[in-house]
Amino acid sequence: MAQIITILADGFEEIEAVTFIDLLRRARIKTTVLGLNTEEVRGSHGIIVTSDMLLGDFYGPIDGVVLPGGQPGTTNLANSPEVLKIVKEANSAGLLCAAICAGPSVLAKAGILTGVEATCYPGVESKLSGAIISELPVARHKNIITSRGVGTAIPFALELISYLAGEEAALKVKEAILF
Repeated sequence: MAQIITILADGFEEIEAVTFIDLLRRARIKTTVLGLNTEEVRGSHGIIVTSDMLLGDFYGPIDGVVLPGGQPGTTNLANSPEVLKIVKEANSAGLLCAAICAGPSVLAKAGILTGVEATCYPGVESKLSGAIISELPVARHKNIITSRGVGTAIPFALELISYLAGEEAALKVKEAILF
């Protein structure tokens, strides 16, 4: 079974994060939610989510990292040397590196989007240095998956499932949620 981590920082986009966490778990993909600085993380719209543990307390192999967007959550992630290190190491190992909305800017800051087709929330493109900008709802380039925002959260999650568990698993979840 795949082991995915998602890292939440204060100001994350709630719909994006909860959507992909929920759908990954429905597909039976182990998804551990890590709080960047606190276990209780406040989203950009004031919703508090309790993480499984703090980022600094997590040890173990992973198969990928998925980052939500939202502000100032994305800025908080991008300013974390630990988050950037995790993204760089995951990419170097060929593991899944995924982000939605403004989240791809964290991937860019980690230096993994050069020459990669990527998409993001409109207006964030200037922060995707080196990327080949796409306006697709979801862009997949090898082990890197990016998406545009709240309205593309379900297609993003289904693409993550397809990548990690296969197209059949993604179709089962898609049917179960009537999408």
